[in-house]
Amino acid sequence: MMPDEIYVVFSDQTDLWWLKCLRHGFRHCFVILRFADVWMAIDPLAHKTEIMRIDIPDAFSLTGWLESQGERVVQVPIQKPELKPLLPAPCSCVETVKRTLGLRAFFIFTPWQLFNFLKKQNERI
Repeated sequence: MMPDEIYVVFSDQTDLWWLKCLRHGFRHCFVILRFADVWMAIDPLAHKTEIMRIDIPDAFSLTGWLESQGERVVQVPIQKPELKPLLPAPCSCVETVKRTLGLRAFFIFTPWQLFNFLKKQNERI
């Protein structure tokens, strides 16, 4: 089942000291999916991946709220990915987001690189 909407959220939030060297505002990323009136978040953390259902009222703007909290939110076009295995890569929030989207972009390693890639992808549409 394909989602109705997909968003990638970029955050400055991190408890890991080694991520402090990444660009401010782009130290972590996760995915939010909407299936009709059901919202799901896939948040790859260092110690586990959280998959959560987000119960919100119909009139509530989840993306607006996230942006008001200082997060960057990019809507991603829904595309059916190729039925071809992705190359092995180290597990990270960026890699989890790329695999959730079925994104074939081997040389994207940081949330900032992913943000720029998705923005350019949206401009082409």
